[in-house]
Amino acid sequence: MDAVKHNHNITYRCHYHVVWCPKYRRKVITSLDPKLNNPPIPGDPGPVDARLKEIIQDVCKEHDSEILELETMPDHVHLLVDCDPQYGINKLVRLIKGRSSRLLRQEYPSLKRRIPTLWTNSYFVATVGGTPLEIVKQYVENQRNV
Repeated sequence: MDAVKHNHNITYRCHYHVVWCPKYRRKVITSLDPKLNNPPIPGDPGPVDARLKEIIQDVCKEHDSEILELETMPDHVHLLVDCDPQYGINKLVRLIKGRSSRLLRQEYPSLKRRIPTLWTNSYFVATVGGTPLEIVKQYVENQRNV
């Protein structure tokens, strides 16, 4: 997990902590987790968080980015990801947000009714740098307990 990776002419170890929110910070990421108190909306095929995680995993797998930790909250998403610096974290986040917005709005009718677009244009990204990776993973894991 903390290994150095190789790609063509570069050797890298780039871990990024990314956070983004739905438009207007609306609590539209529904879940079956009773701690979150945000159950699926009648008429939707199920909880949004499970499908969102599948989409994020698919996009990361397609672009050889390893998900180290992923947590969804009703009004934001935390992603700890290992990304090729030649590809760029900005492209990866743009693809994740674009594909998840398109697919989730097609599959979940409540999302079209509640907000004009799924995600805000902005996001937060920080390199993990010298911080021990386990501490950052623990922070992301514990977001539901905060």
